[in-house]
Amino acid sequence: MQHKFLAIEGNIGVGKTSLAEMLSAEYNSKLILESFADNPFLPKFYKEPEKYAFSLELFFMSERYHQLKNNWSEDLFHANKIADYFFMKSKIFAINNLKSDELLLFDKLFEIMLSSLPLPNLLVYLHSDIERLQKNILKRGRDFELNIKDSYLKSIQENYFDYLKKQDKIPVLIIDVSNIDFINNENDYFKIKNLINKSYSVGEVKKVIL
Repeated sequence: MQHKFLAIEGNIGVGKTSLAEMLSAEYNSKLILESFADNPFLPKFYKEPEKYAFSLELFFMSERYHQLKNNWSEDLFHANKIADYFFMKSKIFAINNLKSDELLLFDKLFEIMLSSLPLPNLLVYLHSDIERLQKNILKRGRDFELNIKDSYLKSIQENYFDYLKKQDKIPVLIIDVSNIDFINNENDYFKIKNLINKSYSVGEVKKVIL
């Protein structure tokens, strides 16, 4: 793989972790996976979002920051790194979940952390329609996710697209995976892998429907 740092993003249930694990295994990349189980506020947030949103997002941001910083030393055994998230995810979800005064404080902390983190050489955004996302969420069966509303998923999706069309610091590859199954279909995975291994210009946003 030509990209030293590949970040995979997308909505809840789109398959970010699965693709990151598959690519990491094939290319012997250092794998950086977000840990949902460590966030004690996540189940509480889905029951009482207004009460726990700020604690949830601060915890996630702190964990992502420390995880990326701790994994950034030179690694003699891995030529590159693959993460199933990009740090900007913290800001995107905060915009969606926080009140204006909470977001103001969150932004100050976020900008301090972001300035000391490396940018990915390529950001891959996996897109899927809401119906497919809900099927995936149901299939993996996390109790706290089973009542996620379509409107919430749509709002997250819109926030991602708003960021992607405005940013100009990294190349972005948007892949619509609504009608494929790259986990169980080797040919679908091969198509995604070929797309990822191409070169893209900084600030370029390439959109592909598979």
